[in-house]
Amino acid sequence: MSLYLRIVITLVAALVISFAATPVVKWFAHKVGAIDVPKDARRVHKSPIPRLGGLAIFIGFVLSVLVFAEIDTQVRGVLIGAVIIVILGVLDDIFTLKAYIKFLVQIGAAAVAVYHDVVIEILSNPFAFSGSSSEFIFFGSLAIPITIIWIVGITNSVNLIDGLDGLAVGVSTISATVILIIALMVSYPNVAIIMAALVGACIGFLPYNFNPAKIFMGDTGALLLGYLLATVSIIGLFKFYAVVSFAAPLLVLAVPLFDTAFAFIRRLIKGQNPMVADRGHFHHRLIDMGMSHKRAVAVLYAVSGLLGLLAVVITISDLGRSFLLLFAVIIAAVIFFFVFKGTWKK
Repeated sequence: MSLYLRIVITLVAALVISFAATPVVKWFAHKVGAIDVPKDARRVHKSPIPRLGGLAIFIGFVLSVLVFAEIDTQVRGVLIGAVIIVILGVLDDIFTLKAYIKFLVQIGAAAVAVYHDVVIEILSNPFAFSGSSSEFIFFGSLAIPITIIWIVGITNSVNLIDGLDGLAVGVSTISATVILIIALMVSYPNVAIIMAALVGACIGFLPYNFNPAKIFMGDTGALLLGYLLATVSIIGLFKFYAVVSFAAPLLVLAVPLFDTAFAFIRRLIKGQNPMVADRGHFHHRLIDMGMSHKRAVAVLYAVSGLLGLLAVVITISDLGRSFLLLFAVIIAAVIFFFVFKGTWKK
């Protein structure tokens, strides 16, 4: 069987399983009381909606990976960590766990991946073009803490953008698609198959999550998607340091990363606890600027897609990498200015 046919079959299988499992998960969410009741200004929905939708994504993803992917040491670590994350998410969607408990479990799941050799050990040096720097950056003893910070950071950043119907799962689908394409370009078929499973599982869930959403993926889904994107990006992007610029994984995950970074900066400037949620994320600001729910989601899809395209271009060509990265930073700065303009004093 050709690689491309395996990828298509994997994607379709995950899609069908996820799509079929979502109504069952919705029924289960009602049974266990995993319902999101709008009780503050951050939530844009007006009526109670069941959570736990991420469980359907997980089922479609895992079954497809187990059947079609090669389960080596790294993939085994990712899957074990994903199980831990999903258990955490299910418990949080039902009982609402304390933040420090979630944080510690996330570190534990990241450590499981690290134990299975999912580690960022080396990066291409973005300043090597100057001729005065080494071509690569070796992390040495810092590799493990840097990897754990990356995994936990991305895991939470995807959770933070899960504020509009279809937003987090759609952005994650775009990011996973870009990683799939890059994996094919640098000849890492197993990562491509794993990402095909994730793309399919997300697409299967999307019809239920588009505005107006019939079910939310909850922390079960948002944390799972963040964890999978973080860990597989290490296997599929960072590992190919000689081929893929360090900028590629940053661009692929730019929307949740920038949103999280800006949220922390904004809260610190305003003298607030950076860990306390507020109504100032990208999607909130777009809504406040007068955009409809669907248009705000479409804008963030477009931004994520554009930055993902830049990541692909950076991967296939050494020419103009620095200029492309500069262009991406300019895009981020423009978004930052227009989305957060006038919010610092509020």
